[in-house]
Amino acid sequence: MTALVLLPGLMCDAGLWQGLLPQLEAAGPVTFGNLSQGESVEEMATSVLERCPPEFVLVGFSMGGFVAREIIRRVPHRVRGLVLIATSSAADSPLQADFKAAVAETLQRASGQFRGLGHRAIKLSLSQRHEDDPQLVQQILDMSLRLGRETYIRQLLMARNSDSHLLGDIRCPTLVVAAADDRMRSLAESRALCEAIPHAEFRLVEDSGHMLPLEQPQRLAAILTEWLNRCVIHR
Repeated sequence: MTALVLLPGLMCDAGLWQGLLPQLEAAGPVTFGNLSQGESVEEMATSVLERCPPEFVLVGFSMGGFVAREIIRRVPHRVRGLVLIATSSAADSPLQADFKAAVAETLQRASGQFRGLGHRAIKLSLSQRHEDDPQLVQQILDMSLRLGRETYIRQLLMARNSDSHLLGDIRCPTLVVAAADDRMRSLAESRALCEAIPHAEFRLVEDSGHMLPLEQPQRLAAILTEWLNRCVIHR
């Protein structure tokens, strides 16, 4: 059995992974990393590590990929494998950082009830084919409502520094998964991430935007279980 630690992305919680659980739980016990606390990637990593089993496979989605790589730098001897989904090692551009800061400032000034992620942000996180799917839109909105305004502000203001220069130090089996229709992270970013990690494998999932675990849960679960069986469990 292989323990899995699943790390979500910005304004996502354990609900992100529900469609994958039947297959993933067959591989071993699952721990859901909580990224709702902490002012930095480092603080999030510390919080997650407090709940991790002695040995585990790390699965990081989007922002969770940054946290996963911080964890593996701290406890490489405990991480049996690393999966990076729809993520990057690049820092936010000045334009991205300014936009996030502006959104955070608007949220800080706002009064009244927090209504969750805006419809435009939700649509952008999905592929064009799925952007108007009412079930997917509601799942994303519900996660953001559960996490709340303060978490959103903290995550928006959290610095995402590049760790590209450190990727060559990763020694465990690594899988990088990208979505073909991702409008938030480019395919070039995913390929660069994979190429910088020694012996990493790459998979591209068609018919999905950034929210790959929600848009293609069965396909993603199949990719993960095949890789786990071949590269980690029977290694």
